[in-house]
Amino acid sequence: MSGTSPEEQPRKWKSRSDLPFYAIFVAISAVYVLLIVAMLAAEATYTTPGHILRSFRKPEIQYAIWLSLVSCAITTVLSLWVSVPIGYLMSRHQFPGKTLIDAILDIPIVLPPLVIGLCLLILFQLQVPQIEWLNELAGVKTEARAINDLSGQDQMPTETAASLEQQDSVREEQPQSVEDQPLVAQKPVVDEQQQVDEQLHVDEERLAETQKSMENAQVPGDQTQSIDELIRKITKVLFGRSIGVSYEIPSVILAQFMVACAFAVRTMRVTFDQIGPRYEQVALTLGCNRGQAFWRVVFPQAYRGLLAAATLAWARSLGEFGPILIFSGATRMKTEVLPTTVFLELTVGNIEGAVAASLIMVVSALIVLIVARMFGLTRGTAI
Repeated sequence: MSGTSPEEQPRKWKSRSDLPFYAIFVAISAVYVLLIVAMLAAEATYTTPGHILRSFRKPEIQYAIWLSLVSCAITTVLSLWVSVPIGYLMSRHQFPGKTLIDAILDIPIVLPPLVIGLCLLILFQLQVPQIEWLNELAGVKTEARAINDLSGQDQMPTETAASLEQQDSVREEQPQSVEDQPLVAQKPVVDEQQQVDEQLHVDEERLAETQKSMENAQVPGDQTQSIDELIRKITKVLFGRSIGVSYEIPSVILAQFMVACAFAVRTMRVTFDQIGPRYEQVALTLGCNRGQAFWRVVFPQAYRGLLAAATLAWARSLGEFGPILIFSGATRMKTEVLPTTVFLELTVGNIEGAVAASLIMVVSALIVLIVARMFGLTRGTAI
């Protein structure tokens, strides 16, 4: 028979239907990819290289670059330290409440960034009981520093009085006559003496107020303190300098860590899920304990997951803005990172500065992703 068999007709119809299917999918994908490329190209061509170089010479942008690199590096290390044990425990063990803990770990991913910053700010303003011995240690150092400041202030009125006595002695030695120095010429001397007496009186009042404030500080009026104040006292005792968290550099690292660590934890859990437990069980039967089996067998196989977690944590912390704005503020040369620089430059109308800071983040993200791909960051397969 010259006709086609019934089995060939569905095959031809199926092969003809593949072209529209892939055409639709490729068109949708191309629109999104072209949108990303157009967005980056528009930003890169908005300003000239000269404007970008002038923006890089500003000390504010240089400080933002330095703080961003340092804080992102510290955040990445902390995220890996936390994500490895959490990911291993969530992957290998079953325990009551695991579903609830798994949902809690994903909260920083789904919460709005501003809400995370607000929660951190409220957390460090919670009131805790005061510690008497810590207050005494911190008070001793504060009192010693205040005494040094008071001794410096005491020298000022003493030097002023000595200069006045020297001027009086010089005036007494000079011959005075009625013709040379009339009564009208003595008025500036009296005015100068009154000014000095008033200055001495003001200095004495300042010293009395300082001593009174020190006495009041030694008597605690409230038996509670915020967590941030407690941390400041601890750092003053340990390092001799009060270092807080809120609106300080540690708040930048903590805000980045709260968001970036959630992505690292999810990545490490998927990594350990893809590593079969068979090799680990064999190591246990050969005499290794759980720690030896982990560090010698499981951990070396998770290097791709570690690289992926570090890449995600670093890139996510570099672009973090909402929690930093609420928890750290937007203070120039203090808590300013690159996303904050973009915000501050836009508020003052400096578009070139904002574009320069954003280009740094774009180039950094591209470099990190390319390096991660070069080191074999691909989809892993289960063993």
